[in-house]
Amino acid sequence: MTEPRIAVLLPCYNEETAIAQTIAGFRAALPTATIYVYDNNSRDRTIEVAREAGAVVRSERMQGKGNVVRRMFADVDADVYVMADGDATYDASVAPLMVDHLVREGLDMVVGTRVHEAADAYRRGHVLGNRAMTGLLAGLFGRSFTDIFSGYRVFSRRFVKSFPVLSAGFEIETEISVHALELKMPVGEIETRYFARPEGSTSKLSTYRDGFRIAYTIATLYRIERPILFFGVAGAALLLLAVILSIPLAITYLQTGLVPRLPTAILATGLVIVAFLNFFSGLILDTVVRGRREMRRLAYLAIPGPFATSA
Repeated sequence: MTEPRIAVLLPCYNEETAIAQTIAGFRAALPTATIYVYDNNSRDRTIEVAREAGAVVRSERMQGKGNVVRRMFADVDADVYVMADGDATYDASVAPLMVDHLVREGLDMVVGTRVHEAADAYRRGHVLGNRAMTGLLAGLFGRSFTDIFSGYRVFSRRFVKSFPVLSAGFEIETEISVHALELKMPVGEIETRYFARPEGSTSKLSTYRDGFRIAYTIATLYRIERPILFFGVAGAALLLLAVILSIPLAITYLQTGLVPRLPTAILATGLVIVAFLNFFSGLILDTVVRGRREMRRLAYLAIPGPFATSA
């Protein structure tokens, strides 16, 4: 049985107080893995500390976690990828269990669902936002994950090499989740402890700014992946408004044979036209999306899964 090549990917920014601890944890948990640290314009000694700890250090100059993930997925060649933040908040000892679950079950992604033990590990606004966004994703796409914002994930090679990373910032986890849901990939979840940050390490996530970007990303992905529903709802709303505006006009016309409020009639007619344009746009784009999804699925299937490397 051939052991899969494992790569640990650690995106980080200003984490000199935590990166050595993170590297040591994953080296102890996965001694045969190659550990990569991708620095995103740190202004402290993150790079030097990571090199001293024995990691392969690379840099991505475009700011934002999504840009770092795009670079990591493009550069690193492995059979199994373990991705975690370099801030020592994730339990590295769970990594072998996640890797084994992915390989043994032939999965494409295993999400480390966070269970926080310290009160200061997870800000209350982030907890509420996570629940709200998880529920929104489930409502829009039919199913979801317990923790869509977890940065602790294990991927197969075919997931990584078939994933067209488009996000630039912290919305990358949302894009990853939607990619797996849309291609109906086999996925799993394993609970993992979530620790408070070490002293000197601060969160780079803005509750409101990044929360808005994540919500916008979900809406954008829904428009792209579900155009017939997105434009259909917009068309139905416009059609309903047109009907409401036209009812008094119809009553007046039946009583007098006249249409005294011509601007309102023109507006209602325009709304009906725009509503049908929305319906037909959704139908046309749905055909395009189906073709794109088929191509993405074929590209994904052309890459062997992790179970093939261990057979």
